[in-house]
Amino acid sequence: MIRIVLADDHPVVRGGLRALLGSIEGLSVVGEAGDGHAAVREAVTHRPDVLVMDIQMPGLDGIEATREVTRAAPGVAVLMLTMYEDDDSVFAAMRAGAAGYLLKGAQQDEIARAIRAVAAGEAIFGPGVARRVRAFFAAPAPAAAEPFPELTEREREVLDLIAAGRPNGEIARRLAIAPKTVANHISSVFAKLRVADRAEAIIRAREAGMGRDEHLGS
Repeated sequence: MIRIVLADDHPVVRGGLRALLGSIEGLSVVGEAGDGHAAVREAVTHRPDVLVMDIQMPGLDGIEATREVTRAAPGVAVLMLTMYEDDDSVFAAMRAGAAGYLLKGAQQDEIARAIRAVAAGEAIFGPGVARRVRAFFAAPAPAAAEPFPELTEREREVLDLIAAGRPNGEIARRLAIAPKTVANHISSVFAKLRVADRAEAIIRAREAGMGRDEHLGS
C-alpha cells in the first residue's frame, strides 16, 4: 500500500484527489494539508511514501515546503501537482528536491502512475513538463564571457601573451606592431586592471584562463 499525504490550499481540490486516489487499489491517503507549514508537519508526522504538493500555498509555498520536507523527511517523495508550467517553477521544484511534476488536469491514470513511480524512487514529469526539461538540457550552453571586458581586443591579446610568458619583443613580432605600441598597451592593461606590475597582471590573467597560447602556436 502506497501511503499519500495531499497538500493543496483548496479543500475542494483535496477532496477530489482523496476520492480519486481512494478509488485506486494500492493507494491510501493518510493525511491532508492546506498550507506549506502543515504539509511539512504532515510529512514528518506520517512519513508517507508520497507527498502530493501544490506550488501556490499560504504561509510557506510548495517549493520551500518541498525543500523542508527533503531535509526533515528525506524518505518522502514529493510529487508536484500544480497549474504552473513555467520554467522557473519547474526547475525550482527540481532543485528543491521534487521527484515528479504534473500539471493539474492530468488524467487519473497519469496521476496514479506518477505516484507509483516516485514512490519507487523514479523521477517523473508530465508530457508538457518533460518536453520543457528536454528542451532545457538540449539547448546549447551559453558562450563563456570574455575575460576582462574593460579591455580592448588588442589589449586582451597582449595580456594573453604576457600571461604565456612572452617578452615584449616577441609580442610585437607576433602581433605585427611596434614595441612602443606594445608598451603602451601594457600600460593601459595595468591601469584598467589596477595591477602594479607584470607579475600581478600574469596572476590575474591566468586565474581567468588566459596564457595558454594554443591558438597562437609556439
